[in-house]
Amino acid sequence: MPKGAQFETRAFSNEAGSRTYKVYVPSGYNGQPLPVVVMLHGCTQDPDDFAAGTRMNEVAEELTFLVVYPCQPKSANIQKCWNWFNLGDQRRNGGEPALIAGIADEVVASFAADASRVYVAGLSAGGAAAAILAATHPDVFAAVGVHSGLACGAARDMPSAFAAMSGGGAVAPRGGGSIVPTIVFHGDADGTVHPVNGDHVIAQGKPKAELTEIVTRGETPAGMGYTRTAHIGAGGEHLLEHWELHGAGHAWSGGSRNGSFTEPRGPDASREMIRFFLGHKRQ
Repeated sequence: MPKGAQFETRAFSNEAGSRTYKVYVPSGYNGQPLPVVVMLHGCTQDPDDFAAGTRMNEVAEELTFLVVYPCQPKSANIQKCWNWFNLGDQRRNGGEPALIAGIADEVVASFAADASRVYVAGLSAGGAAAAILAATHPDVFAAVGVHSGLACGAARDMPSAFAAMSGGGAVAPRGGGSIVPTIVFHGDADGTVHPVNGDHVIAQGKPKAELTEIVTRGETPAGMGYTRTAHIGAGGEHLLEHWELHGAGHAWSGGSRNGSFTEPRGPDASREMIRFFLGHKRQ
């Protein structure tokens, strides 16, 4: 832990229930209005594991922003998954979206953070929960990151969840409402959540206006190839980015072996998400 930084545990409650969460406060925080990044862990994970695997706290220390890790307990899901497949957890007024958005609002208030620069990212079930928050709380989150996750409404119960994870079904683009800029990472060898789900997240996030598409292919120093498709608005802003990771499975790209479900050979998803996030501000 850098001198002057903090990684503290807090608790939050509202009408939807209660959750603990951890907040990383970088050493450069002196009361100024910082951006906030909410990180939603995957199944079987917890805030400490997810922080270690994504190394998001290291990025926060370098670039000076707050990181929030809500904790999904076994009492809510035996595998500690966010319940993205339940209809009750896909709506604005209640369920897990209300809890996570409430935690974000509490952190903004507690640290006098910048309410126009609040973002959410997640892995797997956490990524699916992040996609739901783009639909339910566009007034809270300025941009969203979905790593190895699924689109909002991809399932309505456990059977349809397994079908969606296997690549079954299609998700229609979200009609009406605000468009939340979204960045997607997904391995094309993911055997847990079929990579077509990354396509569904992008399709759901597209606005009605025409976007310019730019495709870039590359390879990391560790030898993993990737294809990045950027969808760019009329003003030059990247509204959508889709990173396809060639040969990667169900794991956080560019992560550390100190955490679970990581693929160190891939491009650094944490840094790329932050780069994408900080290019967007909620109006």
